[in-house]
Parts: sequence; structure tokens; C-alpha cells
Amino acid sequence: MTEPAPSGETEAPENQAPAPPGAGVKAGRFWSARRVPAALLALVVLGGAGLLLYDVAAVRADRPAMQWRRTTADHLARWRVDDTWVLVVAALVVLLGLLLLVLALTPGLRALLPMRREHPNVRAGLDRRAAALVLRDRAMEVPGVQSVRVRLRRKKAAVQARSHFRELDDVHTDLDTALGAAVSELGLAKPPALSVQVARPSAKKG
Repeated sequence: MTEPAPSGETEAPENQAPAPPGAGVKAGRFWSARRVPAALLALVVLGGAGLLLYDVAAVRADRPAMQWRRTTADHLARWRVDDTWVLVVAALVVLLGLLLLVLALTPGLRALLPMRREHPNVRAGLDRRAAALVLRDRAMEVPGVQSVRVRLRRKKAAVQARSHFRELDDVHTDLDTALGAAVSELGLAKPPALSVQVARPSAKKG
């Protein structure tokens, strides 16, 4: 006789497969470090702040202010808020600020596609051109395909094929099957949607 399971406890089925180590781990996009814009902005801010602090310290030491600060103060005293140059400079500063915000809030690295995370501590990415090349090679293996052009984006893979024999519908069906399998084998976290077009080669005018 077998003893019943204690109250509140359940026995796991013997044939239930264990969950993979990385199940439920979200594979987000890779973020670009953007070292060049950050370094340029840091240099500009550091240079401007250092120059201003030096001039302020010089004035505190009973030395005359630098010419550039006196000239800037005179211009600011004469310019009005609705002057054309003031509006132009303000618009440029706003655009520069928006650009910096976009760079700070967007991941970047659009050419690197995140792959599924099989392990929580391991992240992998696939270059978009390499993935497009894999799809192109797989499409060229389909009988009747003469040439293939693949445009791969994060959410869509557009495939344009030229077939010089076989029925176009048959080639289209085989391409859907082959490319669907190829996309799943890439291991991407978010597989792109397939868009396949098949046509005859254009006749060359002699």
C-alpha cells in the first residue's frame, strides 16, 4: 500500500519535462554605449564650465573679466527675446537637446538582433546582415530559385525571389516552408514576420 500525499502537497507527474534554465527571461535589445557623443558633450561642458569658473575666480581676485564674457553680456543686454537670431539659436539648442534625449532614451545597435536567452546570465545577439545571409542561402536551396534579395529588419523579413522554372505558387510555398524553418533556427527572441514575393526574371532587351 502507498501512503497518501500529505495535505497541501501535490506530486509532480513523472513525465513532466523540467523548464529550461532561461525560461521566462526577457531578451531585451542591446544598448549602445555611444562613447563618441558622450565624450564630445563631456568635453564641451568641461571646457565651458572650466573657462567660466576661471573667469569668475579672476573677477573675485580683482582682475578684469575676460573679453568674451563682457562682449556676451553687452550683446545679451541689447538683444530682445523676439529677435531673429535669438529665436534661431534657441531653436538650435532645443533640437540639440532633443537629439541628446533621443540618444539617451533609445537602445541603438539596430544591426544587432537579440537572441533567445537559454540561460539567465548569458546574452547573445546576431548581426542582421549575417541573419539575412542565412535566409538568402536557405532560399537559394529551393529548386527553381534563380536569385534572392533579402531585406531584414527587426520586425519583418522581406524576401524577393526570381524563379526561372517551376510554377510560381509551388516556389512560393517551398520558400515559405524553408524560410519559416530558417527563421526559427536563428534563435531570435522576436522572430521577424516573413514577406515572400516570387516573380519571373525580367527579360533582357537585346
